[in-house]
Amino acid sequence: MLETAAVSSPRASAAAAAAAAGAAAAATAPVSSPRRGGGAAAHHHRRWGPSPFRACLVAVWLLGFALVFLWQSTSVGRVRLYMRPPMPKRAPASTMGQWVASPPVYDLREFGAVGDGRTVNTAAFEAAVAAIAERGGGRLTVPAGRWLTAPFNLTSRMVLFLAAGAEILGIQDERYWPLMAPLPSYGYGREHKGPRYGSLIHGQDLKDVTITGHNGTINGQGQSWWVKFRRKLLNHTRGPLVQLMRSSNIIISNITLRDSPFWTLHTYDCKNVTISETTILAPIAGAPNTDGIDPDSCENVVIKNCYISVGDDGIAIKSGWDQYGIAYGRPSANIIIQNVVIRSMVSAGVSIGSEMSGGVSNVLVENVHIWDSRRGVRIKTAPGRGAYVSNIVYRNISLSNIRVGIVIKTDYNEHPDEGFDPKAVPIIENISYTSIHGQGVRVPVRIQGSAEIPVKNVTFHDMSVGIADRKHHVFQCSFVQGQVIGYVFPVPCKNLDMYNERRELVKQSTFQNISDIDYSF
Repeated sequence: MLETAAVSSPRASAAAAAAAAGAAAAATAPVSSPRRGGGAAAHHHRRWGPSPFRACLVAVWLLGFALVFLWQSTSVGRVRLYMRPPMPKRAPASTMGQWVASPPVYDLREFGAVGDGRTVNTAAFEAAVAAIAERGGGRLTVPAGRWLTAPFNLTSRMVLFLAAGAEILGIQDERYWPLMAPLPSYGYGREHKGPRYGSLIHGQDLKDVTITGHNGTINGQGQSWWVKFRRKLLNHTRGPLVQLMRSSNIIISNITLRDSPFWTLHTYDCKNVTISETTILAPIAGAPNTDGIDPDSCENVVIKNCYISVGDDGIAIKSGWDQYGIAYGRPSANIIIQNVVIRSMVSAGVSIGSEMSGGVSNVLVENVHIWDSRRGVRIKTAPGRGAYVSNIVYRNISLSNIRVGIVIKTDYNEHPDEGFDPKAVPIIENISYTSIHGQGVRVPVRIQGSAEIPVKNVTFHDMSVGIADRKHHVFQCSFVQGQVIGYVFPVPCKNLDMYNERRELVKQSTFQNISDIDYSF
């Protein structure tokens, strides 16, 4: 590298020569006086005119100037070589040339699809996906129209692109929906023993999958499913709208997902997932269990810039159910939720659990607005779950018209069967709430630890929530240890230590195990 840096480029040599020539010309050219005539200026010019001694000095000066110029040029070259920014990390092999040189782009109509909302296009979707798999990757464009279909699978290195005005419709007759084995971390279907219905759009053991478009729609037409569920006419657990299992490098963006039969977007045991600029809709009442986004035993997930209004939790982070989740042992970790607006009249804006038996850690929920909802942000678990919920950060959360703003519940006793171990109690610790603001909240905080499952190291900092009903115990705690830093409104419970803004202890609590939980409001 040093030898290369020391060699001057032709451009640098030319610049040096030009500079030397210009200096020589300036030195030998006669100096014009601003005055007219001779006088002192003319005499001065004649005194310092050209001479052999002067020419020698000029030559030496020019040689020195050229050497300095060349040295600076090569020095800059050396600095640039040493300060060159590091090369970006090499992308996974699946995204660097494993695709065909020019991935094919298919139009769904090439496979005989008809977008009239009545023709069943399952065969066309399957044929298109098969063509992409055969070519090693590609894009399937779904043009404007209403494309009715039964469930179909995606393939690796595939882009499903929904054009503006495109709507994929799920067929409502459950006989067209295949049955799948139960998820191993749940033991059986979430609602019934035995198999479960698959999802409308499904994929498993895939890499590099993108679902995007110009805000096209995937519509599960879940109304018939909701009615049959309430009437107990289904023998198997309803299927999600979109489910990706044991897959990596997933991007979902710029689409609308609506009216899922069950959970809307379920990523299961996946890594490197980004969900952005996505709208998720279901009726806020009468659409049971229509969670918006459920990262389940997933790592490295980003959910950002989304709008969610559904009939259950807006976002629910999960990792398996009781003894089945403990045995499967896949945590949900490294999850970022940012810039999301959520409404959930039935449940919570952002939940962790209750199925969290593989563990949940390192979660950031930031810049989230939750409105017209039953609960704001919630952690729910129970004896039998085991594992842990730890290192959870809630920051800059705004609440509007909420029944209970912040919830931690440790007795959510819903179990898959009698085989769970009641002594498998979870650990809940290192939970922080910073910059929590809102209005029209009935109960700002309800943290219900227990003697079995105490809640440890909870921090509140910069909180001001306008309450709807001025009860005297709107900040409720039970078996909680933690601290309040600076100003927090309403008045915190007595279970917490008090610190000023300089993090200096003001008052230490001696009431960490007292209970002040009131479910009457």
